[in-house]
Amino acid sequence: MKRGSAAGFTLLEVMLAILLLALLLAGSYGAIRTAVHAMHSGESAIDRTNRLRVAQEFMRHQISRIMPLPFGRDESTNTNLIFEGRRDFIRFVAPMPGYLSKGGPYVQTLAFKGGRGGRQLLFNDEMLNGFDPEAKSDNEPSLLLDQIEEGHFEFRTLDENGELTDWSDDWDDPSMTPVMIRIVARMSPEARVEFPPMDIPLMLDAGSARRQQPFQTFGARSALKPVKAR
Repeated sequence: MKRGSAAGFTLLEVMLAILLLALLLAGSYGAIRTAVHAMHSGESAIDRTNRLRVAQEFMRHQISRIMPLPFGRDESTNTNLIFEGRRDFIRFVAPMPGYLSKGGPYVQTLAFKGGRGGRQLLFNDEMLNGFDPEAKSDNEPSLLLDQIEEGHFEFRTLDENGELTDWSDDWDDPSMTPVMIRIVARMSPEARVEFPPMDIPLMLDAGSARRQQPFQTFGARSALKPVKAR
């Protein structure tokens, strides 16, 4: 009687099994890496979108609450400085949110400036009491947005008939406030986020600042300093 030969795997079968196992492990590792990358990309997209929304809401909150209070005086024209607006810069007086405020109104600026990887939108604030327009600010500006290809401000007011005028990127009467401010920012492709134009109406009655007022009206003569004509 013959004994049954012991069953086993050939070398070729073992090598094929190892190869299949390696392929399965490589596929699993690739799938895990793809899932992790997608998760990180999704988190980055959410973070970019949230940062943009926070910046937009902050600017909307501050601009909509602009107050017709003077932060300086142009002695050459004998006018109060209530609002300064250029294509790349605005300055105004408004209250700060409670968690950032020490009380009282603040002189606030928003400015588009050059930076690495494109232009940046910067914010700065100083208390109105004792503010000097000619002095250099000691406060470090806060970065609201970066990676901007092009950005500017536009302004809208009322004509003599009470009708809204066309948008303009230059504000030529600092003794008056506009009734609406537009912020336009075209983001660079690297930012991977869009910035829709923001049209922000002022909540306070802009008509209260549409005529030149003496400093006594605001009771702020002692706190304000004259500035040179620009």
